[in-house]
Amino acid sequence: MTLIDVQALADTRGVTLDEVGVEGLRYPVLVCDGQGNKRDTVATLAMSVDVASDVKGAHLSRFVEVLHAWRDQLSAASLVLMADDLRHRMGSNRATIAASFVYFLERQAPATGAMSFMDYPCTVSAIAGPGGAVIRLQAEVAVTSVCPCSKAISDRGAHNQRGRITIDVELADPDSDIWLDDLIGIAEQSASSPLYALLKRPDERHVTMAAYDNPVFVEDMARNVIVAIRDDKRVACGRVRVVNDESIHNHAAFTQVSWTRQR
Repeated sequence: MTLIDVQALADTRGVTLDEVGVEGLRYPVLVCDGQGNKRDTVATLAMSVDVASDVKGAHLSRFVEVLHAWRDQLSAASLVLMADDLRHRMGSNRATIAASFVYFLERQAPATGAMSFMDYPCTVSAIAGPGGAVIRLQAEVAVTSVCPCSKAISDRGAHNQRGRITIDVELADPDSDIWLDDLIGIAEQSASSPLYALLKRPDERHVTMAAYDNPVFVEDMARNVIVAIRDDKRVACGRVRVVNDESIHNHAAFTQVSWTRQR
């Protein structure tokens, strides 16, 4: 029995579609980390291609076929290859893939050396076309910040809160060796203290005092990130957003700034 392929039929309306694809697709993947490991996680993906004016539609099953073939090697480089594979299999000019997932890194407590995993929401995206590829990396990093004003005016202590630093960058070269670990490290160094999944009492003492000795506003954290990354030749441009869930106010404080590396 021959089945009619309706999507392969011609379309006569003369409208090119910028993107056709799938989104909200959850799939198990292996993500490479900067510690030399591959971590199991679940990614939520959006995948799309452009569709020419004379083509009726995209074959949606091929999106999952391509993803399944590349699921065990998710990295910036492999995402470019996956997007290129997708556009060729679809007969399209351009393909876009964005994968969001929880990225795990093993961390050592600062005083006792106790090991545990920290989780970071991250997104990696690639656009592949005949002229090359564009890669974006995004990492959201939870941190601790101590208020400089509170410390300066208080007889005892200072209020502190959990913040979130989100760094989103476009790579200057798709083959660049910068990865999510680099963004996470910059974010954690820009705050009063990193967070840890596991802290024993000596670690808690260390983190509390280290944060107290390094008070920062949201503005300070954003500027610290910019200073650390603006001259990195591996990064073409990007954005940093910092949000503090204030501990003594009924609101959050935030700042946001974009930058482009001077060539």
